Amino acid sequence: VNPMREIKYTLGITLCLCCVQEHSIETPHGVLHVTLHGTRTTRRPAILTFHDVGLDSKSCFSPLFKFEEMQEIVKNFTLIHIDAPGQEEGAAAYPAGYAIICVFVALNFRTVIGVGVGAGAYILSKFALANPDSVEGLVLVNIDTNARGWIDWAAQKLSSVTSSLTEQILSHLFSQEELSSNTDLVQSHRERISKASNLVNIELLWKTYNSRRDLNIERNNTFKCPVMLVVGDQAPYEDAAVECNSKMDPTTTSFLKMADAGGLPQLTQPAKLTEAFKYFIQGMGYMASSCMTRLSRSRTTSLSSSYSMDGSRSRSRTLSQGSQGGQMPPSPSQTMEVSC
Repeated sequence: VNPMREIKYTLGITLCLCCVQEHSIETPHGVLHVTLHGTRTTRRPAILTFHDVGLDSKSCFSPLFKFEEMQEIVKNFTLIHIDAPGQEEGAAAYPAGYAIICVFVALNFRTVIGVGVGAGAYILSKFALANPDSVEGLVLVNIDTNARGWIDWAAQKLSSVTSSLTEQILSHLFSQEELSSNTDLVQSHRERISKASNLVNIELLWKTYNSRRDLNIERNNTFKCPVMLVVGDQAPYEDAAVECNSKMDPTTTSFLKMADAGGLPQLTQPAKLTEAFKYFIQGMGYMASSCMTRLSRSRTTSLSSSYSMDGSRSRSRTLSQGSQGGQMPPSPSQTMEVSC
């Protein structure tokens, strides 16, 4: 069943401020809080985001989409932020035993470009596989398409006994280096999660994500749209993202591994991720006339690649960036393995 046909408005609240609209939408799996930015247009896909466990749309994406250089992209697309059921700030607790089933919802848009982090990346991936005509592109941060194995399951069970829910989620969101250093970002999220009024809902989503099914991604069973995989160097899901990249179609996949980004590159490195996202969108045929940003002009880049004359990949393309980063190639039709 296509979940896009199962949507029913229960409440619509329009905030006439900076073209922001907030909606509560009833689905068969719970009520979703959805925020729309910008003016609706059918000429381009909407950019739709889905957050990770322990975060909501604001804490997961605000630093990225409010970043100065990102505004060039935002003004050209409608931006839709989805909060998973009960995850928005101040959400009421669900009845005991309520199972949160991950659902993708689009609000009368023909197609979308999905941007997901962690659990949100898994949710958008699952939807894109089931509804390939509805998704024009995917940006997947910290993706893990595999079900948890027995070792991971046992480790999670042990962790649930020895660690609080807050610490379990922090280990999911941040690298060990960040946790050991107890960075300001870690401290702020530890305080926010531990004091959340909807902690019971966060736990339900956490349990649901940990019981996820394998998406069975293979070269002959993969996404039909361009995909950019993003992960921080030494992030908790670095190995999972690398494995996912090895299973993807090399002609439509970009792989961005970001140094000094930690577990949440959209929060720690919004400049680099914005630049990568811009060229990803340009490669899809949108914003072709957009000029380079100050960021890309100031970068020092060394690029080594080997392709056959017909454009097929003969070996991995590697882009190494200096301390100022590097310009992303504009086309997603050539596989890239990128370190920045």
